[in-house]
Amino acid sequence: MANRTVAPPSGLPAISPSRGEIGSFDGGVYPAALKIGGRRRDIQSPPLRGRWPAGQRGAAALHTLLVSLLFLFSAAPADALELKPYKDDLFAYPATLSSTDKGAYTIIDYQELRDINARDQVPERRVQAKYVDVGVRKVQQDLLLKTDAGDVRHVAVGKTEGAGIIVLYLHGQGGSRKQGVDDFTFGGNFNRIKNLMAGNGGLYLSPDFTDFGDKGAAQVAALIGHYAEASPDAKIFVACGSMGGALCWKLAGRNDTGRRINGLLLLGSLWDDSFLSSPAYRRHVPVFFGQGSKDPVFPVEKQEAFFRSIIASSKAYPYPTRFVRFETGTHGTPIRMVDWRQTLNWMLSKAP
Repeated sequence: MANRTVAPPSGLPAISPSRGEIGSFDGGVYPAALKIGGRRRDIQSPPLRGRWPAGQRGAAALHTLLVSLLFLFSAAPADALELKPYKDDLFAYPATLSSTDKGAYTIIDYQELRDINARDQVPERRVQAKYVDVGVRKVQQDLLLKTDAGDVRHVAVGKTEGAGIIVLYLHGQGGSRKQGVDDFTFGGNFNRIKNLMAGNGGLYLSPDFTDFGDKGAAQVAALIGHYAEASPDAKIFVACGSMGGALCWKLAGRNDTGRRINGLLLLGSLWDDSFLSSPAYRRHVPVFFGQGSKDPVFPVEKQEAFFRSIIASSKAYPYPTRFVRFETGTHGTPIRMVDWRQTLNWMLSKAP
């Protein structure tokens, strides 16, 4: 198999909400970005965890060791963060047409008339009000981070310190940081992830970056490093739309981010077999693929083949990967339709 990162057709415009390839719509007013460090809100840090008591000598020490091991293996899943429900009934997947590979590969029924026209007040431009809660804008900031790779303007929603989970969205060609925080396009799905992070002690980031090459990856890596330092216990997940997937694979291959991120979401995106030799792959970082069956930019068959190559490459231990195919969906469909809560909870349960 010779799957490599594939450049889109020349002149590929920004990913659309669902049908064509048009730019994102502005979901709010964006004043001049605040420089990080210029003004910092007071955020309570998470409580310090207690230490496991030391064992006694002799036979008692063995007993304590066994109990300790039992505690480690049984308590870890129970302690894992699980995102609380938020409008689950509205954002749940439509009917499942088929499922194979023990649920790892699923085909979902997608219908444009139902999932766009009946869901949006103005198709693709403004979702019905019941899908959104714009009160989350109270914890939304437009910020500027100065890094060695250049200034990184980004929108942050939620806890910029002491977060338990961090989710980044990396836009496609022609997009900007505004796309990932637009409350009303893509069926309100960006509003949902914002509310999920704000309501679960998390942080959501939507950055600008220079390109989809090494410089852009360095900028995103610096952003991740900054917020990981401020939230050292956070699990970090990177979602990439369309050409943004090139950055997902570059981040997986870097020594810093490849050893730091905890999951990747490829939404209407591309493939890169260099992932199979990356630090992220060696850590068994979970990977989610969402793809429309009629994506005219990145053919679903290519992404499905790459998904299956990941499964085949890890025979001793099943690799944590899932593929959701939206039947009849196009290029922007996965961003509109991905069930953020279901996907992230699965990733949290598998994250290294």
